[in-house]
Amino acid sequence: MHVLVTGGGGYIGLELCRLLLERGDRVRVVDRFFFGDGPLRALAEASAGRLSFRAGDVREIDEAWLDDIEGVSHLAGLSNDPTAEYNPGANWQMNAIATEHLAQACRRRGIARFVFGSSASVYDGIGPGMFDELTPVAPRGAYSISKKYAEDALLQLAGDGFAPTILRQGTVYGWSPRMRFDLVVNTFVKDAVTVGKLYLHGGGWQWRPLVDVSDVARAHVVALNAPLDAAGGEIFNVMQENYQVRQLAMLVAGSLSLHGRPVTLEEAPLPKLVRDYRMSNLKLTERLGFTPAVTVLESIDTMLQRLPLDDVGWLANPRWYNIAWMSVLEEMHAAQRPFASIY
Repeated sequence: MHVLVTGGGGYIGLELCRLLLERGDRVRVVDRFFFGDGPLRALAEASAGRLSFRAGDVREIDEAWLDDIEGVSHLAGLSNDPTAEYNPGANWQMNAIATEHLAQACRRRGIARFVFGSSASVYDGIGPGMFDELTPVAPRGAYSISKKYAEDALLQLAGDGFAPTILRQGTVYGWSPRMRFDLVVNTFVKDAVTVGKLYLHGGGWQWRPLVDVSDVARAHVVALNAPLDAAGGEIFNVMQENYQVRQLAMLVAGSLSLHGRPVTLEEAPLPKLVRDYRMSNLKLTERLGFTPAVTVLESIDTMLQRLPLDDVGWLANPRWYNIAWMSVLEEMHAAQRPFASIY
C-alpha cells in the first residue's frame, strides 16, 4: 500500500512510518517539521526509496500529496491540551478544519482508507465511569473540542467510497526517535532521573487510559489494512490499560530503584484542569482483532535503557517538550520576522 502519513515526523508518526516500511509499504510524509527532520531523514535513507517526505502545512492542502495514495493516516496537528491552549486558533485550524478539508480531498480522489488520530480526552469531564465508543461525550477543552469536531466531520463524510476510521488514542507513553517528555509517564521518568522526586497532584488518584507509542502506531496499521466493512465509519478506543496516576509514579519509582536511584513521592495541589476518566478498548479487540500489549512497566524499562541517565543537560533540552520548543521557535522567528507567527 502507498500511505500518506501527515505528521509523520512526529512522536507517533515516526514509529508508524517505521512499521509501514517494515511491512513493505511505501510511505509519503507531509509535516511542518517543527522538531526537525533528522530521524525521518535517517529512516528514508534506509528505506530503499520507499519513504519520501516534504514540508507542508495541512491547512494549505496540495492535492498532489494524494497522487497515487491508497490510504491516509492523519496525525498532523497540535497534540495535547497544553499545546492547544497555548494557541487555540492554530489548534482549531489544524485539528478541526484541516482534518475536514483533507478528508474532503480524499473523498474527491476516491481514497477510501482514512485513519484519524483522535483522542480519548473527548471523554474527560463527563463524570466517573467506564466509557466506550457509544458514550455521549461533552468535550470541555480546546484540544478535545477540536478533535470531536473532526470526528463528526469524518462521520458525516463517510459513504460513497469513503470509509474513515477514528482512533481515540489514550495518553501515549514510550520511546520514539522524536522523543517527548511532556506526557505523564515520560515526564515521571524524566523527573525521577533528574530530581529524584515525583509530585502526585491531589494524591494522584486520577484515572487515565494509557497506551505505548508503538501500539498506537500498530493500531493505525491495523486500521489501514482492516476490511472496510469492519473499520469504515467506526470509532475505536486505543489503550493498553487504565491506570491511576499514583500507580504510574510507583512503577517509575520502582524501576529507578533497580538502577540504584531512589525516588520519593510527594503530594501536591490539584491543577485547575483535572483529567480523570477510564475507557474500554473491547471494540478494538472484537472488531479488528488487535489489543495493545506493551505495558507501562515494559516501556519504562525501554526508556531507561535508551536514556543517557547521567546527562541531565540532554533531558533538559527544550526540543523534547512541545510548548518549550514552540516558545524557542517563536523567539527565533520573531527575531528574523518581527510580528509574524510561526503558526
